Amino acid sequence: MVNKINLSKIGAFKVLLPFITPYKQQFLIALLSLVLAASATLAVPFCFRQIINLGFSSSSSNLINTTFISLFLVACAVALSTSLRFYMVSWLGERITADIRKAIYSHVLYQSPEFFETTQSGEILSRLNTDTTLIQTLIGTSISMAIRNILLLLGGLVMMFITSAKLSIFIFTLLLLTVIPTMILGRRVRKLSKNSQDKIADTSALAGEKLNSISTIQSFTNENTETTLFNQFIENSFLTARTRNIARASLTFLAIFLGFSSIILILWLGAYAVTRGEMSGGELTQFILYTVIVAGAIAVVAEVIGDTQRAIGASERILELLQLNSSIKDPVQPSSIHVQASQGIDLHIEQLSFHYPSNSIAVLKDVSFHIKPGERVAVVGPSGAGKTSLFQLLLRFYDPQSGCIKLNGIDIKDVKLKDLRKLIGIVPQDVVIFSTNALENIRYGKPEATNEEVFHAAKLAAADDFITRLPDGYQTFLGDRGMRLSGGQKQRIVIARALLKNPPLLLLDEATSSLDAESEHLIQEALEVVMKNRTTLVIAHRLSTVKQADHIIVLEHGKIIETGNHASLIHQGGLYSHLAKLQFTDH
Repeated sequence: MVNKINLSKIGAFKVLLPFITPYKQQFLIALLSLVLAASATLAVPFCFRQIINLGFSSSSSNLINTTFISLFLVACAVALSTSLRFYMVSWLGERITADIRKAIYSHVLYQSPEFFETTQSGEILSRLNTDTTLIQTLIGTSISMAIRNILLLLGGLVMMFITSAKLSIFIFTLLLLTVIPTMILGRRVRKLSKNSQDKIADTSALAGEKLNSISTIQSFTNENTETTLFNQFIENSFLTARTRNIARASLTFLAIFLGFSSIILILWLGAYAVTRGEMSGGELTQFILYTVIVAGAIAVVAEVIGDTQRAIGASERILELLQLNSSIKDPVQPSSIHVQASQGIDLHIEQLSFHYPSNSIAVLKDVSFHIKPGERVAVVGPSGAGKTSLFQLLLRFYDPQSGCIKLNGIDIKDVKLKDLRKLIGIVPQDVVIFSTNALENIRYGKPEATNEEVFHAAKLAAADDFITRLPDGYQTFLGDRGMRLSGGQKQRIVIARALLKNPPLLLLDEATSSLDAESEHLIQEALEVVMKNRTTLVIAHRLSTVKQADHIIVLEHGKIIETGNHASLIHQGGLYSHLAKLQFTDH
């Protein structure tokens, strides 16, 4: 879960200001249309007062005509201003929500892996979709309704005071008694709304994780278990939402009941005022219409308060996400590394020690070695020795607690992340295939590459043959996470992607682990060409890769315990020799 931040209501809404500011003109138009609509609505009771006071005699026909024409013009003004308001606030809601979603997605993409260690993708998606939808409701509906009805409420109260000061004083007093309990209950609704959104995020996170592992779930026949677990999460979300809805319904009931009770009492007193001749029938009608407007405004404002409380909770959650800063940052004064891919790059690792932020146990301890440009070095060792962690540090997904990594004599911390990662091509052990066609999956390594360059990389990776046999060749959709491909085919796509990038430093993390013997032979031949004069660091257990390395580094428990070439390490009779007897076919 993302760390929680204590925020005030105003602080929560500050997250919206940068997204609202570019649309000041649209907000001004919407506000003017709101004021015009509210003013026109408030003019309606006054027109009715004139009609009733004038009566329907022939002597007053001209005034009646004028009054009804005025009423018609007021109705036109209400219709035009309301439609304009609806369009503008709806546009603002859609536009600002789209901007917020873009900002969240972009912000998350630049977070370091440390962030994803503790945050599930389903929770991020919940904030990207559910929370932003609440913001859209707030901006596109609730705010305009709130402003319009607050104007009607205030305007109605003013006109009521002008019509009858005595009755209006009673209403002001009673409204104060209505507002206080409404505010108290509103705070509880806000807290419950945030809890409800958290539960929804947890449910989305669970569903996202399980659906991405559907093959594992079905292979272990755990469909019923996972269904039961998901149902529990859904029920927890429902119970939390029910508690929120009870509180919100109570808030609405309290506001409407107290509001209408106050108005009924005032109307009762007003009826006696007419009978005593203290006000005319037209004035009472005007007063009644204004009380109806005020009562309706109170009811809408009470409803909007509930939406606002939920939107505040959503704003808090979005603000928490947008306020997170990656621990891996670009240097203030970056250095540049200029190197040709065919020249390789000088890699120097000095006294490197590292543990993951979420775990204090060291995975690398005082690791030092030097790779000259164009050299090929293999890193071997048992699982958990720190091999993959070394690759993550080279890509600067994390920073070490001590020591440094230098490329051509420059500390990678002094290089922009984008520039650093352009120098490195990686074939990870856990391959990633995107939900697009084969052509675009390979082109991901170099977005500006031509089709011919993609085809060439695929041929080098021994992927061209199987791709051309697919139903639509390179245009074949590969399915979610490459479901239509075998493990070996996926790995060859990823190898082609790395080759297309053509980097001076190539990292191969078990690059041939999912390949059959024939495919491995083809790729090894291709890699021989690609790795020539290119600095290559290989994590592998396969004999063909390890034996041909210029140097072999043996890691155990995060420490370098042996170095040398294949023959010398076999002769030493240490851990490498033991692994060779277990893993290599010729020992």
